[in-house]
Amino acid sequence: MGETPAGEIRVASALGRWVVLTTVLGSSMAMLDSTVINVALPRIGKDLGTDLAALQWTVNAYMLTLAGLILLGGALGDRYGRRRVFVVGVVWFATASVLCGIAPNAAVLIAARALQGIGGALLTPGSLALIQASFHPDDRARAVGLWSGLSGVGAAVGPFVGGWLVDGPGWRWVFLLNVPLAAVCLPVALRHVPESRDPHARGRFDVLGAVLGALALALVTYALIEAPGQGASGAVIGAAVGGIVLGAAFVRVERRRPDPMLPPSVFASRQFTVVNIITLCVYAALGGYFFLSAIQLQVVAGYSALGAGTALLPTTVLMLLFSASSGELGQRIGPRIPLTVGPLVAAAGMLLMLRVGPGANSVSGYFTDVLPAVGLLGVGLVTVVAPLTATVLASVDTARAGLASGINNAAARAAGLIAVAALPLLAGMGPEAYRNAGEFAATFRRAMPMCAGLLVLGSLIAWATVRKPAGTADEEEKPRPECTVHCGVAAPPLEPVREETGDQGAN
Repeated sequence: MGETPAGEIRVASALGRWVVLTTVLGSSMAMLDSTVINVALPRIGKDLGTDLAALQWTVNAYMLTLAGLILLGGALGDRYGRRRVFVVGVVWFATASVLCGIAPNAAVLIAARALQGIGGALLTPGSLALIQASFHPDDRARAVGLWSGLSGVGAAVGPFVGGWLVDGPGWRWVFLLNVPLAAVCLPVALRHVPESRDPHARGRFDVLGAVLGALALALVTYALIEAPGQGASGAVIGAAVGGIVLGAAFVRVERRRPDPMLPPSVFASRQFTVVNIITLCVYAALGGYFFLSAIQLQVVAGYSALGAGTALLPTTVLMLLFSASSGELGQRIGPRIPLTVGPLVAAAGMLLMLRVGPGANSVSGYFTDVLPAVGLLGVGLVTVVAPLTATVLASVDTARAGLASGINNAAARAAGLIAVAALPLLAGMGPEAYRNAGEFAATFRRAMPMCAGLLVLGSLIAWATVRKPAGTADEEEKPRPECTVHCGVAAPPLEPVREETGDQGAN
């Protein structure tokens, strides 16, 4: 590798392009597996002979470990080297993807998905951290923009690629696709990306907090997913109570530890707390929507997997094209209006999905029923997502921006996790509902207003409480609020103290 040290690389240089390529490939792996899986669910259920609960776990096992461990993954990178932890995450993720691709049954697939989430928790914060640590301060905004745009392309084409793979070589290739991506990413990272770390990172890792948080989420998720099939059984009630108890223990531990994973002091900012509550509402609605809509399009409307993925594409394309402009608008007029209007527009899009039913897979049906819904949802998300990310960063001091972004990312993942677990229960969706078009359509009609209601709640909270941040930090030091599709990717501290290692080659 060249001799350019971390923190001095220019985007226009060959080395800069290698760094951008590496981080985009790494983050794209994690994004693809969160966007393509929904269109594959009906085929997975059919091939493995599973019920709806197993499909929920196929989505949630990944989200569970990712949400529970992503803050710890970022801390590991700061301590032991961002490149090193990123590389470990890529290898881990690719290995778990192979296990998903060869899974003989639902139990193995779910376990492998949980392992994927651990890899994602290592590489997701590391991808953007490497951008922030590697580039010259004058080039960081441009590098982040490139990373955001190129990663957004990967997220946008995810449902299309997933549908094509499911209808072509099979759903297993949705996971096996990560192997060639990792095969390119690893040697480039080891050869061309400089190592960086925070020499001031100290104290013990909050492993206890991470374990308690993940277990609390797991038990609550188990209770919600299994309740439709088991009812108020001892296992369901015990899991629910255990999750609440462990959640309380998590809060107690975080308050008492000298170096907590989730410092309670960061919530002293009222705006930070409020924006994270809005994040919970928005991403819970999105998690439930994308989980159920992909099944609705295939089981009820008669789309193929490729057709369903293509039908949902306008939402992500709109976000890819206009999120940066939305972020700039939010900076000019303040976050209150975008965070109020955006969720309302998105809620209207979700309610329009109620028009999607048998016959919507025709050309005329798509343009009259599906496209207005996904288009309006996309406009709403364009309006809200980038200002939401920017407001999170603006609501805390510059030195804590990385922590704030990481917490917001974890909140978004946890919200989607709970929504996927809870919506089928709340909508009365039975274990075999996804096999019956009539039954699934009936429960879908009950679920979409719930998702829209969450967005309306988030809008009301924004209107009542959000104000333009003032005096939190020097605005020139803040990163441009770029945002890729449905990500909320954790940003690293804005001005980390770095230590270049002597060996820039493979560790």
